[in-house]
Amino acid sequence: MSVDTKLPDETSSAAPLSLPWWTRGDTNAFFGLAFNILVNVLTLTTLSIAVVKIPSSDVLGTVLPALGVALVLGNLYYMLLARRLARREGRDTVTALPYGPSVPHMFIVVFVVMLPIYLKTNDPMRAWSAGLAWAFMIGVIVMIGAFVGPFIRKITPRAAMLGTLAGISITFIAMRPAGQMWEAAWIGLPVLAIILIGFFTDVKLPGNVPIGLVALLVGTAIGWIGGYMSVPDVSKAVHDIALGLPDLRLHLLFDGLSHLGPLLATAIPLGVYNFTEAMSNVESAAAAGDNYNLRSVLLADGFGAIIGSGFGSPFPPAVYIGHPGWKDAGGRTGYSLASGAVIGLMCLLGLFGVLATILPIPAIVPILLYIGLLIGAQAFQAVPRLHAVAVVAAILPNLAQWAVGQIDNALSAAGTTADKVGMGALDQAGVVYSGLRTFGDGAVLAGLVLGTMVTFILEKRFRAAAVASAAGAALAFIGLIHAPEVGWAAAPKVALGYLLFGAVCLAWSFVPKSAPTPPEEPEPELSSESEASPV
Repeated sequence: MSVDTKLPDETSSAAPLSLPWWTRGDTNAFFGLAFNILVNVLTLTTLSIAVVKIPSSDVLGTVLPALGVALVLGNLYYMLLARRLARREGRDTVTALPYGPSVPHMFIVVFVVMLPIYLKTNDPMRAWSAGLAWAFMIGVIVMIGAFVGPFIRKITPRAAMLGTLAGISITFIAMRPAGQMWEAAWIGLPVLAIILIGFFTDVKLPGNVPIGLVALLVGTAIGWIGGYMSVPDVSKAVHDIALGLPDLRLHLLFDGLSHLGPLLATAIPLGVYNFTEAMSNVESAAAAGDNYNLRSVLLADGFGAIIGSGFGSPFPPAVYIGHPGWKDAGGRTGYSLASGAVIGLMCLLGLFGVLATILPIPAIVPILLYIGLLIGAQAFQAVPRLHAVAVVAAILPNLAQWAVGQIDNALSAAGTTADKVGMGALDQAGVVYSGLRTFGDGAVLAGLVLGTMVTFILEKRFRAAAVASAAGAALAFIGLIHAPEVGWAAAPKVALGYLLFGAVCLAWSFVPKSAPTPPEEPEPELSSESEASPV
């Protein structure tokens, strides 16, 4: 047998791949991902104490240590998964999947699950136990999804998955950091310039100093010199440092599970959201060159949520959006575990109060805007040009959901709600609230369905588009999309609309047509390892 006909495993057994535990690019990606997780943990800490009124001692002594356990175990798993993939494929360019507390779920578990119970009972512990039960159910649903997710991924067009991911990234990942940056643009914009030049070009700093570290140091220096930060705040936070060791809070979890019924209305669609988002993230990693086993990813995500809830964390961790960003930054297999370990240690040592007073938020959040830009660009670059319309279609439900959230938050700050103001008054003001709310409910699933329908139409596969629209009708009818909660006949008019859409597509399938339009090759990537080497 000639050398050319050897199987890959034969070659690898003759010359085992030597994988470094750390590379220069890992340093770059570590600072980026660690700051990403840092911002999210600071946010959930503030929400738990200020909104749900959970005592700070319980948040710092139980919730954060529980989250720290999940972060360390999860990132260790994903590092090992990456190294296994690298050895199987015989290449040292595999990048581990990033892992941390899910951003959308932070706000959902606080404002949709825990806050209403706190306002009704005035008991933060009861609200906390409901959050734990909700997180536990999220984990169970995601683990169930591990067995259906691979099939869904197989039949769903890439444009639909990446477009949905781009919608999440642009709205929930990028827009808030952009707003926080422009609140102190004199800090955020210089940091953003450093990140964009360092990650999107091949211009290197002398000595290959990590861009993420430089960006943070420059932004922090500008913030302190400009008077944005306060020394007394740091002194006070230092006195509040306390060691927190994880311990099981099963009594709280079981108490929440005994009142589980009302929580299922959000736990079921959000569990579905979790595994569909993870599915899109795995597809995004595959588009960047690292094809992970979806079932392995989903089982770990679900297990992490269950473990975290048992130790007292109502914030389910998940695979993050942003794998292509850390890959372009040079991250390989070590950066993810290092990020999880460092943030986990900070959770155990109670350092988040101190960090919040030392590091200016506008100096940290530009890395999230970078991720939003990269994922949004990838959605168009990794699909045929013909499918660009489908990408935009998949983005739109997330834009609607984000817009409704902003409207609701503004009205809440004014002491009212959309229902109190009235749909008529909102329509007269040019706010199409009712339609946006319906369009945005279940945005992740809705984006997948809509993007799939449009993709099949662009490919002139009208019968496949009819089947996809029938699936949309079923999901709308039971409330998983375009409805505020799960229930029978939750959105019957929307379901009818999907059925009529499918009827049109089915009728059009009988019209004589030209040969199917072959998909074009994707456009070249915005950046590659050769164009944006680690800096």
